[in-house]
Parts: sequence; C-alpha cells; structure tokens
Amino acid sequence: MLAEPPKDEEILGPLPRSFSRAAVIAAHPDDAEYSFGATVSRLASEGVGITYIVCTDGSQGGEDPEVPDAQLTETRYTEQRAAAKHLGVDEVVFLGFRDGSLTNDIALRRALTREIRRHRPELVLTHQPLRSLVFPIGASHPDHLAAGEAALSAVYPDARNPRAYPELLAEGLAPHVVDEVWVPGHEHTDLFVDVGTHAQRKVEAILCHRSQFAASADPRADLAWVTDRMRTNGTAAGCARAEAFKRIVTGSHAAPGPQVAPRP
Repeated sequence: MLAEPPKDEEILGPLPRSFSRAAVIAAHPDDAEYSFGATVSRLASEGVGITYIVCTDGSQGGEDPEVPDAQLTETRYTEQRAAAKHLGVDEVVFLGFRDGSLTNDIALRRALTREIRRHRPELVLTHQPLRSLVFPIGASHPDHLAAGEAALSAVYPDARNPRAYPELLAEGLAPHVVDEVWVPGHEHTDLFVDVGTHAQRKVEAILCHRSQFAASADPRADLAWVTDRMRTNGTAAGCARAEAFKRIVTGSHAAPGPQVAPRP
C-alpha cells in the first residue's frame, strides 16, 4: 500500500540504499508512529512494502483502571490499524504479549523470527535496546528495551540460522537475512532520514491513537515536541525535518561512517 504523497512535490535527501520490504518491530500500539512514523510514511510513499509487528496487547496504556483489559486492547488495536493505514503500512501483526511484562526471552524471539521469515524484510526498524541516560525516561520503557533486544536477536542470529527453531522450517519458513536495522539514534545517531512533509503525516498518525489523549484538552499541541525534535534533527542533517537513527548493517565487519543525507 502506498502512502498518499505529500501535496507539494518535494525533493528529499537520498536514503543510504533502496529497499523493497521493511518491518517495524514495536513494543506497543503507537510506538511505531512516535519512533519512526515519518520515515515509515516516506518509505511507503516510495513503494516499500511495510509490515508492523506489535509485540504487546497495549492493555496497560490507559488512565482509567475501570476499563477492562480486553476492551482497551481492542480499542488500541483498532487505533493502531488506523494509524498504520494512514502511513501506508501493508499489514499489522499483533503478537499479543502482556503489556508491561515484555521479556526478551525465547518465546518473544521465536515469535519475531517467525514474522521476519514470513515477511522477509531487508530493513527492520525497532527500539533502541540500550537504556538512554540522556533522552527522556519514556524512551527507555522496559518493554521497549526488551523488544529492541529481542528484535536484534531475531535478526541475528535467529532468522538466518537454519538450526534455530526447527518448527519454523516445518511451517515452511526458510531462513532469511535482514540487511539493515535502524534504531532511534539517541546518543548513537549516524543516520538522518530527511522526511520533509512526511513529518505532518507522522503527527496525524499519532493522533489516530485517540485513547491516549483522553485527558488532553489539545492533543495536537501536546505533540509540539514531536515536531520540534524533527526540526532539531533536520538542523543537524541540513534539511527542514528529519528522523535520527543508529544504522546497523548486518553484513558489515566495521561500523559505517555518518550517513547525513546531502541536499540535492
């Protein structure tokens, strides 16, 4: 599915390479939009097929303790599908692990390996697996750390190892090599993705998660920091707005240099 292109034709700085398929591995409904939304929109608009893999059921993401978990999960799944559709995502997979209790264990790694082998992405976007002492504490939610580490373990070695999880071979899921992983850069940034007016689509996608703004008088104003961060990243990258990542090239034996998108 192609995201609707920005209304005004714009020329964005090039990506480090082209991709045909990408997967986003996120801990909770709404994490993908906050962490990667503008990049997802850009990739989809350029013809990249994208799958969301959401690890938890989102049942802890609410302010009203009287709402049953199952009801909140249904609401959050519906909101996630709407946000993904807005960005041009092809499919959303919900793994259904308990929100707030995600653990980097074999069950999660196997589930992620299954989806990587099934969808066969060249690029995976996922959480930073390391706690940041620089960025706001919310970036280092324990579920984010668990999802990030499990995703990286699923990328390497699990998804490419024919001896890992033989039951997946029995399901017809052959090993697959993911070429690159991008995680939010935090203090390790070496890739800026020029997102231009896809920044607005990111904000609109976040606003699809209406349950998360139930107590807000002005949800759009609450997201000013999201736009501000993309502008700050853009200043560092030499463009108007950007998202920042640490780029991991899985076949590389040496760290790549900074990949700041040049202006055309």
